[in-house]
Amino acid sequence: MTKTRLLLFDIDGTLVNTGGAGVEALKLIVHNRFSAKDDLRDIEIAGKTDRAIIRDILRKYQVKPTEETIASFAEEYIHRLPLSLSRSRGRVLPGIQPLLERLKPQPNIVLALLTGNLQQGARLKLQHYGLWDFFEFGAFADDHHDRNEIGDTNYDIACGKAFGARTIAVATGSWSRERLQACSPDFLFDDLADTDEVINKLGW
Repeated sequence: MTKTRLLLFDIDGTLVNTGGAGVEALKLIVHNRFSAKDDLRDIEIAGKTDRAIIRDILRKYQVKPTEETIASFAEEYIHRLPLSLSRSRGRVLPGIQPLLERLKPQPNIVLALLTGNLQQGARLKLQHYGLWDFFEFGAFADDHHDRNEIGDTNYDIACGKAFGARTIAVATGSWSRERLQACSPDFLFDDLADTDEVINKLGW
């Protein structure tokens, strides 16, 4: 009997580079809500869940991060994200489209998402780049603020190790190859451009 293999993908820095669309949407909300021109450089974003990022922003502006205040901020973020995506110079990262096209038809492989994005944010980003329909399901930031409780950075690698998955790091995000290597992923690629090499090396 052939075993079914579940392949979980991160979004930002792994599947796509949105050109900072998400951060721009957050900055607009901060400007509108708090009358502040904030570049958010003091807020850790890479690898964090959207809920954790929102919580940190609210605390910075001395707003108690309750379920209500987080949900309100998240709703405005989802409302503003499509315009930010349309204005950004984002792209699908090298090799992703052909890799997904090779994997999707295989009956023993299930493609899914494990991401810090809110579910609707993930949908908006991947629909914008034509990738949403490749994935069967996902675990999203709506589920928990801690990525290790739900699912291109140390957080992604730690998440995979938390539930015993093989971890594959790709140096197409904000972390260098050297920083990723120090986190001891099972596999490390500069990018996924060579589809045959990726599939052969990983045994897919």
